[in-house]
Amino acid sequence: MVDHDWLAERFEDNRTHLRAVAYRMLGSSTDADDAVQESWLRLGRSDTSAVQNLDGWLTTVVSRVCLDMLRSRRSRREEPLGDHPPEPIARREDGIDPEHEALLADSVGPALLVVLETLDPAERLAFVLHDMFAVPFDEIAPIVGRSPAAARQLASRARRRVQGTASDAADSASSTTAPSTASSTTPDRLRQREIVDAFLAASRGGEFEPLLALLDPDVVLRSDPAAVKMGSLKEVLGAPAVAETFSGRARAAQLALVDGVAGAVWAPGGRPRVVFGFTITDGKIIAIDLLADAERIDQLTLTVLGD
Repeated sequence: MVDHDWLAERFEDNRTHLRAVAYRMLGSSTDADDAVQESWLRLGRSDTSAVQNLDGWLTTVVSRVCLDMLRSRRSRREEPLGDHPPEPIARREDGIDPEHEALLADSVGPALLVVLETLDPAERLAFVLHDMFAVPFDEIAPIVGRSPAAARQLASRARRRVQGTASDAADSASSTTAPSTASSTTPDRLRQREIVDAFLAASRGGEFEPLLALLDPDVVLRSDPAAVKMGSLKEVLGAPAVAETFSGRARAAQLALVDGVAGAVWAPGGRPRVVFGFTITDGKIIAIDLLADAERIDQLTLTVLGD
């Protein structure tokens, strides 16, 4: 039998890595902690005497736990970005936690997490493990119950959806000040601004077909609890339903930069009340997030753009 104290020490050595994997899978610090704890419990119940690569074994275990949690969300039709938006990596009140600090330095941004939430659980797992943690496809395959070639295809599909947003997240993260005019007028940024501007114009004009043309067929509209209290639906799925929701509405919404990315804001009397976050991939809007929580809005850098 393997010495329990040795296993505990090895687990602690891997905890930061395991939590990083779980956070990228689940988009929630609380859920990531739960997944890591479940991995520890499974380690305690398993005979690892024949395991040659314990680090890899632990990564596999936490990945399976996360996959189960993601599939459970889907089966219950839960949307973690509604009641549980992507959480920042927290610090201890009594000082800097080295584990959390390491995660913060290597974290994915909220924009990328929004796109990850649109992926099928198996796609998300394949993309995160391979593209973010360099896990080979022959190790990913048994986790998702596919062949290595099929696992590669899962990651490839996910990568195509993530690709456009990842560059935006990186651009936003590289600056600690409000975006300059130059940084917001690169070709990709200009195209995104044009798409959001066209979406707002079509919404105001009640132009249903132009709205449809701007939306991905599987687009999702999500509202945080504060927006739901103001009358928004928690979740709307599919281009026709989202287009119908916005057609003839959003008349007072203004085009804006939200943390450097094209979005919109409703600000009666000059105070932002609702922020519209758009996730755009391959020229189509794949997600719209309505944020009305005052505390979260105050944490955003908002720049209203003129006509």
